[in-house]
Amino acid sequence: MVVDPKHAAVNGRKRAQRPQTSHHEVADELRARIRSGQLRSGQRMPTQAKLADEFGVERGVVRQALQILQSERLLTNVSKGSPATVAPDPGPGSMPVGPGAPPLPTTVALAPRIAAAFAAPHVEIDALCLTSVSLTLAMGEPLREIHAGRLNPAKVDVRVLLPSRDIDLAFPVPVEGRGDDDPVHERWLAMRNAQGLVLKHNLLALRATHGIDVRVTFRALPFTPPVKLYLLNGEEALFAYYTLGRHEAEIDHEYLETYDAEGTQSMLFAFEQGAGLRDTTFVEQSHLWFNALWETISSELTLTS
Repeated sequence: MVVDPKHAAVNGRKRAQRPQTSHHEVADELRARIRSGQLRSGQRMPTQAKLADEFGVERGVVRQALQILQSERLLTNVSKGSPATVAPDPGPGSMPVGPGAPPLPTTVALAPRIAAAFAAPHVEIDALCLTSVSLTLAMGEPLREIHAGRLNPAKVDVRVLLPSRDIDLAFPVPVEGRGDDDPVHERWLAMRNAQGLVLKHNLLALRATHGIDVRVTFRALPFTPPVKLYLLNGEEALFAYYTLGRHEAEIDHEYLETYDAEGTQSMLFAFEQGAGLRDTTFVEQSHLWFNALWETISSELTLTS
């Protein structure tokens, strides 16, 4: 990216100058409206021209966002002509797994699988990730089902492996390199702690509201995980790569170029115990790998607000 010299600073940061909204950001907002019910199944979307005007972007950006949502099976009839339509809601737990299951973005794939896992009397979820943002968001769906009386597990055990605060992360990092201070690391640490605390609070609240036996435990890794992994009830493994790119992070009202990964957009590959030798072996080996990390080189992790 070419930086206008008048917006440059000696520390590599730029003065606050908000970049144009990306097609991923437009897709995230529209996805949230669909998931919240603001945009209902079968409802026609606003025209691309209206959406472009609302978000202050070119129509091509809107078209890219709609195509993302169509690939996630949230929209149908995306074209240059008539407005797209919100796809029928397939319902919780309907994402296919096993051989032939298509990989889907974490924002699409994780929540229904987590909700399906909560149908078991004893829920066991292990996660290895960078911040737990995706897991915290996905947990909202089973929590809503519990509060609505449609799910009622007796016990919930959640274990989460996250990078230690004391290591030099491989990412996110400033493109220009670390200085005497590292605002990118501090921003990541604040997000890691905040998301973990929200996840822990929301789950532990089930003790008081529904009498569910809940345990949530975090441990710290001495390295930056290049992948994310979710293990559900010993039966499923959901795996994704963190793919790095150049991004702009707003820190203290300034924009800083970073190398980072959009974890919520990472494509999840699903493997299921019993769905053939390949899947069964992957699930078993993933459990062995997670437990080995948990029991050997990980350390106690205390989340602070």
